[in-house]
Amino acid sequence: MKSSRNTSTSGKPASGRRTSARKTKAKKKTTRTMPVWMRNTLALIVVGVFSLTFYYFVIRPYSYRWKECYGRKEYGVCIPCGYEVHGIDISHYQGNIDWKELKQNRETDFPLHFIFMKATEGGDHGDDTFKDNFEQARRHGFIRGAYHFFTPRTDALKQADFFIRTVKLDSGDLPPVLDVELTGKRPKKELQQNIKKWLDRVEAHYGVKPILYTSYKFKTRYLDDSLFNAYPYWIAHYYVDSVRYEGKWHFWQHTDIGSVPGIHHDVDLNVFNGSLEDLRKMTMR
Repeated sequence: MKSSRNTSTSGKPASGRRTSARKTKAKKKTTRTMPVWMRNTLALIVVGVFSLTFYYFVIRPYSYRWKECYGRKEYGVCIPCGYEVHGIDISHYQGNIDWKELKQNRETDFPLHFIFMKATEGGDHGDDTFKDNFEQARRHGFIRGAYHFFTPRTDALKQADFFIRTVKLDSGDLPPVLDVELTGKRPKKELQQNIKKWLDRVEAHYGVKPILYTSYKFKTRYLDDSLFNAYPYWIAHYYVDSVRYEGKWHFWQHTDIGSVPGIHHDVDLNVFNGSLEDLRKMTMR
């Protein structure tokens, strides 16, 4: 039988040979460390970029909340001084509205007199709340208006015709509104031509010049010329105490975070640049 022990050819147990470990000199790995000054510089750059980003997107848009209010506060915000006619604009984003409670805001120190409502967008998208909101606004005594959100990649005449089919304006309503906020990466001249097509078609149908809504920056970059200055202007200009636009304007949307009783979500607040009588003169005959 074979033994389970390891034996030599002579039958004697094999002697345990110790294998001497070869001492190998480990190669020292040279780790290159970044110089202290470079690490500090990189850290400062990272902190700087983060700080600027945080300020631009978080602090700056809301910094006006911490500024001292030199006028009076109402609806959760500082109300611009020197304006007697106030209003809001709404869409499906505001959800269901308690119109009886909303009407009570006509009896405050800053009564709401007018409401613009989103009616259409693009060539085929209607706002789900428009029909009811439009009827309720008239029923509860508000001066009402309707606006279209312009999409640059959709045929302008198709958009105009869709708005016309959707919105029936009556005597006492404000002129139709074109809301332009996007370029759709269209060349400036093409964008202007398409906007003018919408305005012309809608003016021909309703017999009144439409109101043009844009932000302050958009107006100065794309539509600040005599052609578009001929239209009543509704300017969106937030985080400022007064309008910086030097041209003529009729409405100023001064905040998008108003808190109005009867509406359970933030809402845009506006002022009219004139008296209540002036506003009524703007309405449809």
